[in-house]
Amino acid sequence: MTPFLGSFLRRAAATTATVAVALIATLTTGSASTAMAAPAAEAAGTTSGAACPELLNRQMPRLQDEKPQALCQYAGKVVLVVNTASFCGYTPQYKALEAISARYADKGLVVLGFPSGDFGNQEYGSNKEIAEFCENTFNVKFPMFSKSSVKAGKTDLNPLFADLAKRTGQSPKWNFHKYLISRDGKQVMSFASGVSPDSDTFTQAVDKLLAQPK
Repeated sequence: MTPFLGSFLRRAAATTATVAVALIATLTTGSASTAMAAPAAEAAGTTSGAACPELLNRQMPRLQDEKPQALCQYAGKVVLVVNTASFCGYTPQYKALEAISARYADKGLVVLGFPSGDFGNQEYGSNKEIAEFCENTFNVKFPMFSKSSVKAGKTDLNPLFADLAKRTGQSPKWNFHKYLISRDGKQVMSFASGVSPDSDTFTQAVDKLLAQPK
């Protein structure tokens, strides 16, 4: 082999090795970027794939651990929002709320509970104590959120309840006031504490909203 040919082959081998290393680095970086982007894309969407109504476009802390939960995950469902209390004459409504949650879950209803001590201080425990009470006493499985203020005029009023009151013209006057929100978030119905979740008046309203198109 001539000196010239040997030098040429050595330069060609070095160039090939450099190209190979660059190609491997590019492929590795591209794969990592794709893997990182996937979870972000999934997190941005809603569970149902439906557009998130303005009324639900917010986060609320979960009762059990105060971890923020996006209410947009309930987009496309009929949403029942209720302010609850553990030591009220209406507290047994937990049983009816859990029953209606189980009865209509497959049809698209979700119940969201918001404990509050605004009325008669009938919810004075910590979030952990409330969670234990709901589970141990009524076997509540529907989503519950941290204790908050729901009464009109409160400086720390839960913004969801502020918007619900604005849309219906009715604020909770006592524990277990109920709001029904349509699938698209444009229609809101209000029910006083004395209207039981398993009453004909209430279930007929639920059936009406569930029958509307998604």
